[in-house]
Amino acid sequence: MRRRWNGGDFGVVDAMEKGAGKSHTSRLCFLASLSVFFWTFLLYFHFVILGSRNVIDDGSATPMASRNQFQVEPSSSNIELKTKSTDDDTSGFGFMRAMRTVENKSDPCGGRYIYVHDLPPRFNENMLKECRSLSLWTNMCKFTTNAGLGPPLENVEGVFSDTGWYATNQFAVDVIFGNRMKQYDCLTKDSSLAAAVFVPFYAGFDIARYLWGYNISTRDAASLDLVDWLMKRQEWKIMGGRDHFLVAGRITWDFRRLTDQETDWGNKLLFLPAARNMSMLVVESSPWNANDFGIPYPTYFHPARDADVFIWQDRMRKLERPYLFSFAGAPRPGNPKSIRGQIIDQCKKTSVCKLLECDFGESKCHSPSSIMKMFQSSLFCLQPQGDSYTRRSAFDSMLAGCIPVFFHPGSAYTQYTWHLPKNFTTYSVFIPENEIRKRNLSIEDRLRQIPPEQVKIMRETVINLIPRLIYADPRSKLETLNDAFDVAVQAIINKVTKLRKDIFERRTNDNFIEENSWKYELLEEGQREVGAHEWDPFFSKPKDGEGDSSGASAEAAKNSWKNERVNQS
Repeated sequence: MRRRWNGGDFGVVDAMEKGAGKSHTSRLCFLASLSVFFWTFLLYFHFVILGSRNVIDDGSATPMASRNQFQVEPSSSNIELKTKSTDDDTSGFGFMRAMRTVENKSDPCGGRYIYVHDLPPRFNENMLKECRSLSLWTNMCKFTTNAGLGPPLENVEGVFSDTGWYATNQFAVDVIFGNRMKQYDCLTKDSSLAAAVFVPFYAGFDIARYLWGYNISTRDAASLDLVDWLMKRQEWKIMGGRDHFLVAGRITWDFRRLTDQETDWGNKLLFLPAARNMSMLVVESSPWNANDFGIPYPTYFHPARDADVFIWQDRMRKLERPYLFSFAGAPRPGNPKSIRGQIIDQCKKTSVCKLLECDFGESKCHSPSSIMKMFQSSLFCLQPQGDSYTRRSAFDSMLAGCIPVFFHPGSAYTQYTWHLPKNFTTYSVFIPENEIRKRNLSIEDRLRQIPPEQVKIMRETVINLIPRLIYADPRSKLETLNDAFDVAVQAIINKVTKLRKDIFERRTNDNFIEENSWKYELLEEGQREVGAHEWDPFFSKPKDGEGDSSGASAEAAKNSWKNERVNQS
């Protein structure tokens, strides 16, 4: 029997429907509240939590760097960084915290911090463990001892100081510089503070292993591996590697192979797109490229204290110098452009020139004591081109207080602009090669024209330059003097800081011509444009493509290695 509903039943239903209406309204309110909370939380997370990652010490927000590629400008002008309020700071660059460290006057490292990549040992230390493979003709194991300085030199003839002298290999800068960096007083593990980023890759040692008898795949392997490793790092992404630098104790032509032909010389490290962004410090740079910079060859002197340097400088000032000029070297009969043969002939014809002929086999030219003794006895030291533009001998002679005589601007003036004065007449003599080659100008007559008082002033300038031309012992640190390492690191910091300021100010140099790179390094403060130069004939670019690996440059690199083999035979 079906149940009947009475009026009382309707009252119950009424009550139930009213209750259901209240419940539905509460749910809507709850969902609305939840939605508001969710969006509030999302906005809070985005603007506060994520934003705080880029808040620097002074409270200004600095977004992460743009991934765009920035143009490198080699101008030497300084651009002041504008002060912007937080509201106006829309720069979008990840290096602002590093730049603002210089504003902290209580921090002696402000604007000087260096971050060092922790590379896998295959890029450096493992090469030292396999030191016998670093050269076909030289046992490099002994030259990598003592933090890269090599074995100590005995002071039998009294030519050296009692301490600080080593039989240093001229191509050992990779390890010397790397060990000096370990003593740098402003290292940081926080890359956001870094004024520059150091890559401790032994590029010179790497290519030395494979130049002879190895295919291009083997020669390029470590370089490709390195840039692949670097480009995956957050530090790289801040500026696309333009704040990174590395060192190679070889001439630049060993790293500038133009093609993938097996017969071409060297590897292509400096032509890799990523490497073009980095700065590479080499003992000889290219006048036509913007990504390498010349630093001094290592000498035999590596002082541990300031006092060692001062004592040596005073000794060089007091020396009697019986010879007007001297030359240590061998002729280059296979090179028709070389003036060495004429220099040797001139030297042999006069009693005021001291000559050390570097012939095959045993030679005093290979004795550090004989070389330094000759330089110490001379007022001027002739420094014609070697197998390439530069020679280690130039730095050995200046260490001896001998005024260098250069015959090509690429031997020093456009190479070592960080370490030598731009006004080359204050410390050296320049005789254009053609004056010797075509006119057979008398070197003796030219040097005798310089007044004795001017010679004295020039020699004092050379002696005062000594600290910045030598590499101090990496196991210690000079107290007040800046050595070649210090000068190079500060120059890199200045370069990166200038680039960052230009980027921040949206400044570009659309007229920059990389082929004229050597000219930009000679610009005075505030100058940005280059034009015709009296040295243009010296740097007429070879007609073989970019002129880096297939012509005279590559031949010079090969000859350098051949003469290294001869010296060790």
